[in-house]
Amino acid sequence: MPPCLSDSGRDPRDAHGRGDPRGCAGGRGRPGRSGGFSGSGGGRYPEAMTTHGGVATAASPGRPDAGASWPGRFETVAWWLLPLFVFALPLSVAASGILLTALLAVWAGLLVTAGERPAVPAFFWPLAAYSGWTLATVPFSIDPTASLIESREVLLYLTVPVVYRLARGDRAWSMTNVVLTAGALTAAIGIVQYGILEFDNLGRRPSGSMGHYMTYAGLLMLALVVAVSRVTFGARDRLWAALMLPALMAALAVTLTRGAWIGALAAVGLLLVLRDRRLLLVAPVAVLVVYFVAPATVTDRALSIFDPANPTNRDRVAMFTVGAGMVRDHPVTGVGPEMVLRRYAEYRPDNAVNDVNPHLHNVPMQIAAERGLPALALWAWFVVAITRDLARRFRRPETRTLAAAGLAAVAAMLVAGQFEYNFGDSEFLLLFLVLITLPAAREAGLETGKPAGAPASRPASPDPESADTEVSDPQ
Repeated sequence: MPPCLSDSGRDPRDAHGRGDPRGCAGGRGRPGRSGGFSGSGGGRYPEAMTTHGGVATAASPGRPDAGASWPGRFETVAWWLLPLFVFALPLSVAASGILLTALLAVWAGLLVTAGERPAVPAFFWPLAAYSGWTLATVPFSIDPTASLIESREVLLYLTVPVVYRLARGDRAWSMTNVVLTAGALTAAIGIVQYGILEFDNLGRRPSGSMGHYMTYAGLLMLALVVAVSRVTFGARDRLWAALMLPALMAALAVTLTRGAWIGALAAVGLLLVLRDRRLLLVAPVAVLVVYFVAPATVTDRALSIFDPANPTNRDRVAMFTVGAGMVRDHPVTGVGPEMVLRRYAEYRPDNAVNDVNPHLHNVPMQIAAERGLPALALWAWFVVAITRDLARRFRRPETRTLAAAGLAAVAAMLVAGQFEYNFGDSEFLLLFLVLITLPAAREAGLETGKPAGAPASRPASPDPESADTEVSDPQ
């Protein structure tokens, strides 16, 4: 066997024949100057490259395990925290808040130790501009300190770069399994509350483990969107989603939350049109079946949507009048973040039902009244940007199912947001941001085969979702 020579022309093995045979020509690489190995491309690394958790990272000299490096440790901890955080969102406000705080800290540590800059999808920039304008309106509030404290919600938007960094490739698909599992569990809690604990009237509605039934209904709506998108577009793993659908539908129905019902109908209708517009013909039949099998409390609540004398319907009109007055008097900066409640009495019309309301139960009106018309324009820019981004990714088989879920989540948020300020509900907003970011994270992983900032690694595995799913032209 011919001698194995290093770059200096000397055999790297010692006099006793010891040495790493991988450093020989014809092996897996050439020995680098500091004991590592350079790949076939000819580039040199001062440290050995290993794979940790599916991510290529650099190990310290003389330490073969990349997990022992600080970036590797942060990567591992962050990846465990992300699914725990997503799982906790529909189940515990306190747990999800603690996990999000820890996740943000670990993500920051990962970026610092790995020498990375935060990577974000393009639709994040309108959201960042919206955050900046929100903070700019604080000095014009009647209580700037209170408005500044309440403006901490802009920190929640960091969920986008966190998910984009950590849920690359196949990890994005795994996150939908987490959403479905948590959704099924919280749906079961609501069904028990309705059927056994008698949370079956407008004064006492199922709220799962959330503090308010509207938050609970919004989270169920998003979980339902994920399940329907999996059933409609997923080439595999449809069974789990299909099994979850009845529980999610039943739990959403018994919340008696009309806005979430309408949002869910709009989202499911969009998914059917995207899959095959002929499927939309089934929707009226399904609605009729649900109507005739649903309890009387549910059907009566559904019919109240069309009753102009219904007290909540009348108060929605009054809230719109209040918001219009605030926008008229404060068109640029609004009345200030979280100041609608304090200023409500000044604009309350005589036909209002409630003396005050904490918010205006309408996302566009709330944003304009609180933060001014420029904020509304920036929010609209965000909606357009994310819709275009998801529509583009929907055309790719590798991200079709995730993009369909994202598009349906946007539709659900917009439609339900005409009756509820869901964009300002932290639990709903966080899950919404996760869902709309997953397609971008999935595609980024497929394109690079690695998380942002990491050295090159093996490509992501074939897409587990819709690679063999054909979609008819919905146009």
